[in-house]
Amino acid sequence: MRMFAKQYRKHHFWLGSLVVFFVLFALLRQSCAAMNFLAFRVVLPVMQGVGQLCGKVDFSVAEALIFSAIWVLVFYITVQLRKKRFAHLLVTLVEIAATVLACACLLWGTFYGADSFQEKTGLTARGGTVEELAAVTAYFAQGVMEYADEVERDVQGLFAVPRDEIFDSAEESYKGVVKLFPCLEEDVLRPKGLIMSRLLSAMDFTGFYFAFTGEANVNVDSPACYLPTTICHELAHQQGIASEQECNFVGIMAAITSDDPVYRYSGYLMGYVYLANALYRVDRDTWQVIRSAIPQEALIDLQYHRTYWAQFEGPVKTVSTTVYDGYLKANGLEGGMANYGTVVDLLLGFFLQ
Repeated sequence: MRMFAKQYRKHHFWLGSLVVFFVLFALLRQSCAAMNFLAFRVVLPVMQGVGQLCGKVDFSVAEALIFSAIWVLVFYITVQLRKKRFAHLLVTLVEIAATVLACACLLWGTFYGADSFQEKTGLTARGGTVEELAAVTAYFAQGVMEYADEVERDVQGLFAVPRDEIFDSAEESYKGVVKLFPCLEEDVLRPKGLIMSRLLSAMDFTGFYFAFTGEANVNVDSPACYLPTTICHELAHQQGIASEQECNFVGIMAAITSDDPVYRYSGYLMGYVYLANALYRVDRDTWQVIRSAIPQEALIDLQYHRTYWAQFEGPVKTVSTTVYDGYLKANGLEGGMANYGTVVDLLLGFFLQ
């Protein structure tokens, strides 16, 4: 009995410490200055240091840790259930979940309370007239037309640039956006392709940044035409940008300012899709005029993209999207996943300034 009480006192102490941490963190979140110091002077250097260590191996350390943790957890749960230690199992699982959440808050949640990319650059997401939206959409359509035939394609006309070549160009291709926005001066590290990419597609993810290892992880099963821009998106996270819509904007801008035509095509294509979808909702006639100029090669890429993602419609996608939407809202993004659409306003804010 004494051993049992002593063991649970340790659990109570740790859970109590976690409660204190969450209270203190919530109080610190009220101060942008405190979050800026914690995020950019303490956490980001640590994450980049860990990322450099993980960058010494080609595989994703994040993926290895995630799968290892899952197997260890399954094994532990199985053992505790066989021993019928239900109370101990429940307390331990709560303790593990709270500890992981506390680490996530410290390593990534701090950036949600710090200065955003817009606050650092002075760039403001803004609306625009239909004519302005059409003008920026036409500009991106022109970029698609210019670079669609400069990328390698298969016999069917589909984007066929080897993924290894895209990864090899990642760090160099990101330098253009750093010149455009000097606040993005932090070094970026080579992104990692994921073995579990197919599973990621089922969850409706094209990649993720793993703060515990400082790695930008990318889905290499999804259509490759968007891979360059997706890589730039994840590299933006690696620099401490938490907002998804801001990373989408940075990803597009990094791609279209790259010297690599493959990256430029990808960036213009993704930007065109965001803008064209917005234009379609307000002026279908103008949308049709602009779309009619899109080359056949790009239309093939877009059709393949739609077909690929359509196969994953189902409960797994719904659950994962709902969970991530809740995560975004819990970190102060009231629109949740809807914030992804704000990239249109950021593009308008930049090109109409």
